[in-house]
Amino acid sequence: MYAKCGSIDEAYRVFNFMPGRSVVSWNAMISGIVKSGNGKQALELFEHMQQERIVPDTVTFVSVLNGCASIGALADGRSVHAQLRQSGCSSDILVNNCLIGMYFKCGCIEDACEIFNNLPVHSVVSWNAMIMGYVKCGQSDKAVQLFRQMQQEGVDPDSITFLGVLNACAKKGALEDGRKVHAQAIKSGFHLDIMVGSCLVDMYIKCGSIDDACRVFNSMKNRNVISWSTMIAGYTKFGRGDKALESLQQMQQASIKPDTITLMAALNACAAAAALHEGRFIHGQIIHSGFESDVFVGSSLIDMYAKCGSIIDSCRVFNNIPMHNVVSWNAMIMGYAIHGLGSDALRLFEQMCQKGVEIDNATFVCLLSACSHAGLVDLAHYLFESISSVYGILARIEHHSCMIDILGRVGHLHEADKLIKTMWCQPDVSVWMALLGACRIYGILQLGELAAKQIFKLDPENVGAYVLLSNLYATTGKWDNSRMLQQMRKRRHVHKQPGQTWIEVNNQVHTFLVNDREHPQIMEIEEELKRLSEEMIKAGYVPNTRFLVREMEEELKQFSLCHHSEKLAIAFGLISTPDGSPLSIFKNLRVCGDCHEATKLISRIVGRSIVVRDANRFHHFQQGACSCRDYW
Repeated sequence: MYAKCGSIDEAYRVFNFMPGRSVVSWNAMISGIVKSGNGKQALELFEHMQQERIVPDTVTFVSVLNGCASIGALADGRSVHAQLRQSGCSSDILVNNCLIGMYFKCGCIEDACEIFNNLPVHSVVSWNAMIMGYVKCGQSDKAVQLFRQMQQEGVDPDSITFLGVLNACAKKGALEDGRKVHAQAIKSGFHLDIMVGSCLVDMYIKCGSIDDACRVFNSMKNRNVISWSTMIAGYTKFGRGDKALESLQQMQQASIKPDTITLMAALNACAAAAALHEGRFIHGQIIHSGFESDVFVGSSLIDMYAKCGSIIDSCRVFNNIPMHNVVSWNAMIMGYAIHGLGSDALRLFEQMCQKGVEIDNATFVCLLSACSHAGLVDLAHYLFESISSVYGILARIEHHSCMIDILGRVGHLHEADKLIKTMWCQPDVSVWMALLGACRIYGILQLGELAAKQIFKLDPENVGAYVLLSNLYATTGKWDNSRMLQQMRKRRHVHKQPGQTWIEVNNQVHTFLVNDREHPQIMEIEEELKRLSEEMIKAGYVPNTRFLVREMEEELKQFSLCHHSEKLAIAFGLISTPDGSPLSIFKNLRVCGDCHEATKLISRIVGRSIVVRDANRFHHFQQGACSCRDYW
């Protein structure tokens, strides 16, 4: 009772005062310790049990094998397996299933397969152990193959089987296999199981079909916190933050209390949509629920506030977390990074080292991002070299991608190309995209074409590569190539995400597209734009038509630039908010060079602070200057 209620100390106290202890007593104690997550202590007790000449039974072996699996103790697991052969329990089906699970969790797939193949009868539990094992070892194809073989041998799957094979489909993004499994779940009635239903939702989300996920979710008669959390996370992943927050509200109306996973998913939705008002509301719920001291929830709050533009709130949350871990430190460093506060990020890293926090891969991604946004090239070189030489961490592909981005931003393209050629691992899309982006900025055509070719090999439908290469052709005067590439993109049905900018005024979000005429106050907005243009020209502003990628008359180019979505949003903000108050706008793509120059001038003309979050970072404009120092 004490063990199952989580009070191991009291269980031990009773156990130690027992005048006589049978195998049942030892089993209760070992099982309780394993379930509490202390596999090492369970193994020590198992050894003590045998020293007292208590003969273990099948229940003992099941608990001890689970303990070995929980801590990856392969040598101890093999020792227990040897004892099993001598004990006469080696034919027990439950023990063998635990052996299969233990070997899989210790990475010994061949041993697990040998035990499975030697079983006289394969029950559904044995098949489940194998399917789950393959999924955990990252061999999803084998798991799906085994699911088919199981049915060919006449064994009916149960709910655990469906959970395993759906996880396999989700991990390998196998939508068609997932749909077939879904059909079988409906045929057998297991689609009504709440865990299988939740797993179906998760599978469709991970396979890229949010519509199928919605259909399954809406058809579920019963939903629990896992179902809701999965759906909220799915909406966030697909950029539908409004639906994620709406789902959170519906969940609470259905009297289902959100847990930490739900709240973190909702905070991610707020961060993606830059919904600061909603984020503050969820923060209030977190405090009310008593989750504020949870370090992972705190890290999500830090991320949300940083991405919503309030780095001060991020700092406040960080300082209030009672026990930090590497995740919370990384979240705060990245928060400073996206706001261009490189020196603050590095100061925090120094504190992190002084406190003896174990640095991980993500820490260096955050630090290199901070260097990238602040233009700290020499420091980035030092940090990149120190990843392996000082901290003993193998530099991963994301570290190389960050370094290539840094070199590319300052025009060191040949050095970036050289780094790619000397990478120990194969460069992925992110590496080539960083190089292509730099080639687009500096107009390096040949190297840009090479990078684009590699991207299209790896990801033929990468819309970003089409856009960057088309822009590169346009800025180097290759208009025919630009048009041909855009036609190719359309033929292949690769759709470009339209640029849009939004601003929140009086708790209402107003969204603008380029040349937008739909806003009810468009006449006042255009009048404000006309006034600002006149003032900017007086201040020496010359529209930079280099950033337009369509061939058109110069006058039309200038008109199009004047009606970019960020300029429309700024003009609306200026006519809708009190004089002198700061403006915050958000864009889904990278801010263009002309808009960047224009916003600097506007901040000086109107005497206001203007904060712009684009796809990569924050720009803080004040008195004609930007926090990025024109390096972005």
